Amino acid sequence: MFNLKGRVAAITGSSSGLGKQMARAFAEQGADLVLMARRIEKLEELKKELEQYKVRVLPIECDVTKVEDVKKAAKVAEITLGKVDILVNCAGSAKNAGVLDMTDEEWDFTIKTDMDSVFYVTREFGKIMKKNHYGRIINIASMYGMVGNMAMGTIAYHTSKGGVINFTRAAAAELAKEGITVNAICPGYFDTELTHETLITEEFTQYMQATVPLGRYGKEGELNAGALFLASDEASYVTGVILPIDGGYTCV
Repeated sequence: MFNLKGRVAAITGSSSGLGKQMARAFAEQGADLVLMARRIEKLEELKKELEQYKVRVLPIECDVTKVEDVKKAAKVAEITLGKVDILVNCAGSAKNAGVLDMTDEEWDFTIKTDMDSVFYVTREFGKIMKKNHYGRIINIASMYGMVGNMAMGTIAYHTSKGGVINFTRAAAAELAKEGITVNAICPGYFDTELTHETLITEEFTQYMQATVPLGRYGKEGELNAGALFLASDEASYVTGVILPIDGGYTCV
């Protein structure tokens, strides 16, 4: 089960963090890869690593907040690899502040990076999938898109990820007739470039231990099984699902 040989998977934000981890997991299962991020040198390094799995790897420099970059990336991917079967919208970033203190610039940056980009990329790569009447779209949202939190102010991040969750439901309903499933994964506390400085503090670690039933942060690779399932042929009757992988944070 979950063999992806012959499939082409495009992953945004694949130069680091969860995107990079999922790129490895997809390569291990035999998928050819389109790697997208702003840091092309990081993608080239990852390409060399992934070629051990005997898969094709296409690095593309792409700022997912820029529509022309996204359109160009989709065109290059289709011309080079012939199709795209799987899309993982993983690129993201955030500027953190509470609702009373956040600036317009901080709000706009986070919404554009975390929510607008998901629309841009889904629109362009979804058009490729429609041609083959087959697609698996996986949006990386967050457990913070499902609930609030009392540890820190990050209102725009909560808002953007909540938007991604309902975007997922709406896109799933629209694209089902095209043979395309759309699902979302909502990670909990995973140590990445974006979160590291926050997670390593004693104060936040204590908060995590008090609020996460499993009592720890997510480990590298623990998101992969969910992504591989949703990307697989076996998940053909799964669409519009919001899957928390959060150690139980959202169940209490």
